[in-house]
Amino acid sequence: MKLADFVVPEAIIADLRAGTKEEAARELVDVLHAVGCVDGADREDVVQAILRREGLGTTGVGDGVAFPEARHRAIPRLLGALALSRGGVGFDAVDGNPVHILFLVAAPWDKPGDFLEAAVIVSWLLRDEHFRARLRRAGTREEIVELLAEADRDSLWETAREASRQVRARQRQDPPPA
Repeated sequence: MKLADFVVPEAIIADLRAGTKEEAARELVDVLHAVGCVDGADREDVVQAILRREGLGTTGVGDGVAFPEARHRAIPRLLGALALSRGGVGFDAVDGNPVHILFLVAAPWDKPGDFLEAAVIVSWLLRDEHFRARLRRAGTREEIVELLAEADRDSLWETAREASRQVRARQRQDPPPA
């Protein structure tokens, strides 16, 4: 799996306006709705799914990064949306600092393997300090799309893809209990 397999380029926000976790969730879901990935009737439900997940523990992992996530019946396929916040979002991050990079991964309930694979890929990518710095400097959606395309071609990316292959292999070896 590559970023290009699930990130919706039109759902990249180069200048997120939100200041809070809830506002950020709404803005990310709204952009997915605007590009036809989430039905209008399900928008609020998907926002609430993100916020319920946040209630279990913050996805603000530190270093200015948050990785909000949701699995929901209204999500038609694995989706990724990315947003940059110039002013920072209060996201209850583990280091107490504002979040400037938000990478939402949303998936249907019946595709937990796809969700986990995407989560591994995104977490590997966002651990790279150089990539995060380049992402923060990106000023337009087009620049962000190009950075993601580079990540798909990057040697570091091969490491992340290998890790995701290992996750899939473990899932095949350890089927869930009936």
